[in-house]
Amino acid sequence: MTDSTDTALPDSADHSTAVENYAKAIFTLQASGSAVRTTDLAERLEVRPASVSTMLTRLEASGLVAREPYHGVRLTDDGERVALAVIRRHRLLELFLAEALELPWDVVHIEAERLEHHVSPRVEAAIAAHLGNPTHDPHGDPIPTAALELAVDSGGVSLAEVPDGASAELLQVSDRDPAMLRYLADRGILPGAALTVVAREPFGGPIRITTGGAEHQLGEPLARAMTVRIG
Repeated sequence: MTDSTDTALPDSADHSTAVENYAKAIFTLQASGSAVRTTDLAERLEVRPASVSTMLTRLEASGLVAREPYHGVRLTDDGERVALAVIRRHRLLELFLAEALELPWDVVHIEAERLEHHVSPRVEAAIAAHLGNPTHDPHGDPIPTAALELAVDSGGVSLAEVPDGASAELLQVSDRDPAMLRYLADRGILPGAALTVVAREPFGGPIRITTGGAEHQLGEPLARAMTVRIG
């Protein structure tokens, strides 16, 4: 991602690409419950920490973030609305690209990243209506409503935390690694799949699961990127 902190913040409700990217990144990082540090945001956006500091000053002046001394920043209510608006467009685009254009789920995230800042409210509404006002994207992530409300799926845990012998439903897979998504898709392991943890090798070894009558071995990093509901 290119460094674009020289973009001036607009006074209108139409926010720049840089503002939307920062708001979305902060929203994702603060989901852990902690304020977002400059270094974490720089790593997420692949920009220099000094550039992040400059943009955060602008976002604070615009009322989109609030600083917590010695901890980092959090989005204000206005900042969260900016983030949720772009997240809604992004996830609707992912589903539209996957369902209407039949693009594989390992490429729709990248394509949606390119398009999410250029979709008008009219086109967004048309896409949502065409898709039947969906609630989740192809990777299982919830899509914010038109009122910018985001449902939180309860009861989800990492596959790596599921005990041996337990069954679970795959809810969501991180969309940040296309190779990982291709690996799972090739094996038919998609959101909604029923999984059973057979056993795991010691010392961080792979987790053996069964799904669809076949057994697979998944490395721990991959298992931690998969969210499931046990039972």
